[in-house]
Amino acid sequence: MAAHTQGEEPEVDSDEHKPDEMSFLDHLEELRWRVVKAVIGVVVGSLLCWVYIEEIVHYVLLRPVQAVNSSLEPGQQAIHLQNLKPFGLLFMYMEIALVGGIILSLPNLMYQLWAFIAPGLLPKERRYIKSIVFFTTFCFLSGISFAYFIMLPSALNFLAGLSTEEIANNIAINEYMSFVVSVILAAGVIFELPMVSWFLSKLGILTPAFMRHYRKHAIVGILIVSAVLTPGTDPVSQILLAIPMIVLYEISIWISAAAQKKREQTA
Repeated sequence: MAAHTQGEEPEVDSDEHKPDEMSFLDHLEELRWRVVKAVIGVVVGSLLCWVYIEEIVHYVLLRPVQAVNSSLEPGQQAIHLQNLKPFGLLFMYMEIALVGGIILSLPNLMYQLWAFIAPGLLPKERRYIKSIVFFTTFCFLSGISFAYFIMLPSALNFLAGLSTEEIANNIAINEYMSFVVSVILAAGVIFELPMVSWFLSKLGILTPAFMRHYRKHAIVGILIVSAVLTPGTDPVSQILLAIPMIVLYEISIWISAAAQKKREQTA
């Protein structure tokens, strides 16, 4: 056993300040198992949704259009949904079960994603994985809730007023479901802006100074995006979408500043 000479300092283990080193094959193996676990979570969630598919369709997805039809104002016509394809309902149920499975297994999906990234993080940073998974899931579900309770009723009310005596609101059920799913998923992704800001700031790609400098440009972009995502020229719907997006942008600046400060301290 080699002894240290007098005055010689023993080597300090600095592993806690370095990310784990993995070979290319190790990364592939880790990725394979993370994908398998993610798929298992989606399958389990989809099976659970399939068991309660009737309740999900009638008491959740059809509830917005039912609410609009029960409170029609003068000049509005009821929205009628109909199936136009053989086995259309079956394929629609399968799609809903799959999307529902993805939403139910979202915490598991986020955990598998961040667990795959974890070897490239510092040991101190890995302690925050559970918190990251929680807030990522919370942001996505917040976006879904915002779309379901605010955006969808506003859009469907606008649609009910577009019909005329010659043109009735007869909509294919699969088109309606695609509209609902796309709106709630898009809102969920948009509400991930704070987490995306945190991650890019940790990598040094995004800075709060950059976001503050281009704040006016971002607001103009947000107004354009809200106008594209909301139907027609209804200013109320555009404002309802633009306001939370602007708030999310401001929150993202604060999160970026906190992430940058933390990154500089650990550098």
